[in-house]
Amino acid sequence: MTRTIVSSATKTVVIGFDEPFCVIGERINPTGRKKLAAEMVAGDFSTVEQDARDQTEGGASILDVNAGVTAVDPNTSEPPLLAKTVELVQSLVATPICIDSSVPAALEAALEVCRGRPLINSVTGEEERLETILPLVKKYDVPVVAISNDETGISEDPDVRFAVARRIVERAADYGIKPEDIVVDPLVMPIGAMGSAGQQVFRLVRRLREELKVNTTCGASNISFGLPNRHGVNAAFLPMAIASGMTSAIMNPCRPQEMDAVRAANVLMGTDANCAAWIRHTRGAAGLVEVGETAANQSRENGRRRGGREARRRAG
Repeated sequence: MTRTIVSSATKTVVIGFDEPFCVIGERINPTGRKKLAAEMVAGDFSTVEQDARDQTEGGASILDVNAGVTAVDPNTSEPPLLAKTVELVQSLVATPICIDSSVPAALEAALEVCRGRPLINSVTGEEERLETILPLVKKYDVPVVAISNDETGISEDPDVRFAVARRIVERAADYGIKPEDIVVDPLVMPIGAMGSAGQQVFRLVRRLREELKVNTTCGASNISFGLPNRHGVNAAFLPMAIASGMTSAIMNPCRPQEMDAVRAANVLMGTDANCAAWIRHTRGAAGLVEVGETAANQSRENGRRRGGREARRRAG
């Protein structure tokens, strides 16, 4: 059974066919978040710190960490910034890390300071990228996300994307990298632009699992891009992808609707033994509601008492 091991200094996460679905928190990423990018350039990591804590509390198994701030400041050097961000996140939470960068020097700088066994994101089927990233994967003995595009771009043909994934797995084997250390992203297309996108990815995931025996991931929110009520679409997509064999996704763990869909899918797929995690989470959430209601009721009662005392004082 394929098992991809990712760890921090004190915590190990297993991505696998018979494991609970692995949620990779997406929030520590300044791409498209100009305010966060500006903060990081200025040396302000308060949002990064909050995102690390919130995503861990929300149920993320792994935290994706990206420091690509060039859209705000092209003069900022990414390698030291990414290394600093990884060190900071690891000082705050025990959650394992996914080091995310398109810059090989930044990946290596972060790998040198990262504790445990991080996942790195990513390698593609482009020859130059394969020759640069796979030696890093081998040198540091870490698993890698393999994205199913190459020099020709992203194909709309799922058979082409499967062929790219197979080539990456085969090239990785040349470096002595086993299939369990390759997590394939088959690339989810927006359903609003391509009506067959959901069916495509479900079939691709099944093929990747059965034929290449690799774990899989995706940017889950890509499926709903351009649509209203994106969280509703995402929450429907995730259980269907899980039922097709997908074992992880890069997503926002602070969205209750989507996280509940993942937790319920774990129950129905049999990876949440005795529904223990579902019951624990549900009781915890109910407890928080109960505590909140009790506090609100007490506040209202205190207000009524203060109002009564004030009325009696004025009457006297």
